[in-house]
Formats: sequence, C-alpha cells, structure tokens
Amino acid sequence: MSLAIVHTRANVGIEAPLVTVETHISNGLPSLAIVGLPEAAVRESRERVRSAILNANLELPTRRITINLAPADLPKSGGRFDLAIAISILAASGQIPAGRLVGYEILGELALTGAVRSVHGVLPAVLAARDSGRVLILPTMNSDEASLVRGVKAFAAATLLDLCKHLLAGSGLMPCHFEPAVAIPEESGQLRDLGEIRGQHTAKRALQIAAAGAHNILFVGPPGTGKTMLANCLPSLLPPLDEKEALEAAAIKSISRQRIDTKRWMEPVFRSPHHSATSVALVGGGAHGSPGEVTLAHRGVLFLDELTEFNRSVLDVLREPLESGVITISRANYRMQLPANFQLVAAMNPCHCGYYGDPQGRCRCTPEKVQRYLDKISGPLLDRIDLIIEVPRIAHQDLRAATMSSVLVKAGVSENDVARRRVSQCRALQKERCGKLNSDLGNPDIEVFCELDDSSEKLLSMAVEKLRLSARGCHRILKIARTIADLEQHTCIQQRDLTEAIAYRRMEKFFRLAAQPDDSL
Repeated sequence: MSLAIVHTRANVGIEAPLVTVETHISNGLPSLAIVGLPEAAVRESRERVRSAILNANLELPTRRITINLAPADLPKSGGRFDLAIAISILAASGQIPAGRLVGYEILGELALTGAVRSVHGVLPAVLAARDSGRVLILPTMNSDEASLVRGVKAFAAATLLDLCKHLLAGSGLMPCHFEPAVAIPEESGQLRDLGEIRGQHTAKRALQIAAAGAHNILFVGPPGTGKTMLANCLPSLLPPLDEKEALEAAAIKSISRQRIDTKRWMEPVFRSPHHSATSVALVGGGAHGSPGEVTLAHRGVLFLDELTEFNRSVLDVLREPLESGVITISRANYRMQLPANFQLVAAMNPCHCGYYGDPQGRCRCTPEKVQRYLDKISGPLLDRIDLIIEVPRIAHQDLRAATMSSVLVKAGVSENDVARRRVSQCRALQKERCGKLNSDLGNPDIEVFCELDDSSEKLLSMAVEKLRLSARGCHRILKIARTIADLEQHTCIQQRDLTEAIAYRRMEKFFRLAAQPDDSL
C-alpha cells in the first residue's frame, strides 16, 4: 500500500487539536517532502526520521515520499510529529499493516538512533485522546503525565523499533495506568506557617477569610511588618485541588515545559513574578502563544510583591482575568483563550518612603507625592480587590510577647493546622451549597445566597454611600460577608458578619483621600 494515515496531536495553548499525517509514496526521484504549514522544527524532522528508520534496521523507501499534515491551515511546530511521520512511512511502504493504526494516536520526537524523546504539552493530548476513544502512544519519559488521567488508554514507547513490534504483534509496550493521588505530609520548612507571624491578628484573620472564599487581598503597610510573610503563608492554608482543577493546572504546566510533580500535583500553585515583569510576561503571548503568569497561576495564587513598583499599564492587564477568569491573547498570526482563574495577593507600602501614617512621623513625603505613588494603582483594578488590609508596625513588647500560636504549640496543636481545617470546612460548605466558591458567585447567586435582613440592608447602604463604592464593590462586600458567615457557621449573614466585611474595604478610601491629610483613614 502506498498511502497511510496516522493520527497525532498538535499543541495550541492548552488545546491539543487532532492532526492527520497522510503519507503517499509514488514513483519518482527519491525525496521526502512535508507540507501542511510546518515550521522549521517540523521541516527538519525529515532528517531525524530518515536516520531513525535506518538506525532501527528498517527500510526507508527510495521513492518519492509526500507527507501532508492536515489540517493545512493549522501551524505545526516542534518535534512532536516525528514518531507519527516515521510510522506513516513504514505503513505506506508495507512494513507495518496500515490496518493496525486504526484507533491509535502517536506522539513523540525521534533521536537519530531511533530512541523516542519526550515532548512538552503531552497532558492535553492525553485528555483529548481519552475523550476521542483512541489509544495514545507517547514517549516513555512522558508516561508519568498519562498516569494522572483517569480512564486513560496509553502506551509508552522507548524506541521506534519497540513501537513497530507492538503494532505488528499487538503487545510489547508498557501500558500507562491511572494512579490516584495520595496525600502526603508537607515537608517541614517547605511552606510558611501562620504561627511564625507575631501579632497582626487582623491581617491573619483577613488572610484566613481570603483563603476560605478565594478572595483577592491587598496588604498595605510600612517595610518589615510581615506583609510578604503573610502572603507566603497562604499556600499552607489552602486545601488540595479536586481532580478536575488539578488536571487543568497540570495541563498548563505541561505546555509550559515545567516538571509535574506527580506526588504534589494536586497542590495549588504559588507564582510570584518580579516587579520588572512586562505585560507579555503576565498575560502571555510571544511567537507561539506561551502562557503568562496569570495562566501559570490558574487554580492557585498570584502574589505581586511591591505592587506599586509594577508599571501601571502592566497592572491594568490583570483587570480582564480578575473579572472573567480567562485571558484572550490576540496577535497577528493567532488568537487564543487561556484559563486564568487565580487568587490575587498583593503587598505594597503606603508611600514612596514606606512610612506614611507612621505614628513616629518618619514619613517625609508630601501629600502630592503620596497621591502620585498611590495613583500607580488604577481605580478599576483596586475595585477588583476584595480585602484591603492595613499591616501596621508592631511595638517591640508585642513582638516579643507570647502569642496564641505558642500557647497552641504547647498544647500540641499548630495554629496553621487549625486555620487550614477551618478553611477546608468552609470551602466544602460553599461547594456543597452552590457548587462553587464565594468569590465565583454571580449576580443571580448573590441574590439567593447573600440575602440580608432590613437592618443589615440599611448598614450596607450607609457603607456604600460613605465609602463611595461601586456596584462591584458592593457585591464583593456581600461575598466576603457570606464567607465570614460560613467560617462562623452562620446559616444566614448576620449584621456582625457584614460589619466585618465592610471594615475590610475601608482602606479603599485611603487611596482616594491620601492627599487630604485631615481625612481619617
């Protein structure tokens, strides 16, 4: 037979579209041509495939070989098509029965020796192959990723010759089996513990609320008060992801060439880009549509330290993903949509010198200079942050005094464990009630699950008027109040829950009135 068809998968964002490798062998001068919009690495596969076939003691036809990668309008990049191209040539030349290829998808890069090398972006291909009902052949070094997918039908190939033997005999390759995730204890020192922070009871309480409802939070305070430590404590409070969420996050790691730790792949990610990051670094893009920090932090935490040191135009690109949970990247040669459902945690100083409002009068910034500093954060971005928390300087005697954490440690209980347990219970309650966390509640959900009594409605109206909150800000207060009520195991939002939620938005007024020193914070 002079024509053979093999299925494989491309890599476009977190999608793995089907690619059909069509190989035709005809009379003519010996040649090997690849068509179908191949990029440089795909065109170079001719030499890799030729050497791999010969070094595997197989026959390369000395005729005209034409290979079409369909669909023709889909750009093909990387060495992921090598193995499929080689198998299609062998099938078209009759060395492998073409009928054996039905129901298979083949993925892998070839070495000149015939060994099969790993490729990136395998996990989306595994998911797509499972959904299509086909069996996936992938490199042995990528078999760990296949083991993350429930119901997977896949085999791992170490060499081209091993795959040929499998296709001829129907056996010989190692199958990839789904391995359920097993929770393992956290390694000591790997994560920050809430008990390490002395004082800052309000900030620690707000951090637990943020963790319980996946709310965005901003810490404002002078240098050295524990803002960064608080942010680094957040991952230790978060429960593991469920299987669907973990697969989404793992797929993003797969296409980003990051190693997937199969023992900890269900833990939420924590990303902390430097303040010199560009807008492309945050949202993604580039020649091949690489994911940015907002996508890499999907289902996890994005921490922006020294928030005001970021360029304002860079910060403003966060507005769309914070609202919708996705980011759309449009470039000259492609347009793609990537997931970006992350929890934003940020920290900043109140002014350029860092000591605005310090009771010891250490700040030397003029009101105009303070306002210019705060204006680096736009109003629309600030409106998308749920909790704005002041982290003041702590007196020395309070810093050295015994804390509740030390009391709990003596009793054999960790403050972090207590907080983590409460956060897990709170999140489970939210998902049982409405199938989502409170931060993801839409306007119809708010009407149903965030109902207030008459006195609380009056309190909310007064707060909206006094703090000059937008409709979005009002809804975010209701979501926070719902989370506080869940933490306190209140069936309905009580007035004290709402009062606490409003208090966490009070600092928003500071950004508008910092230039007016007579106005209280």
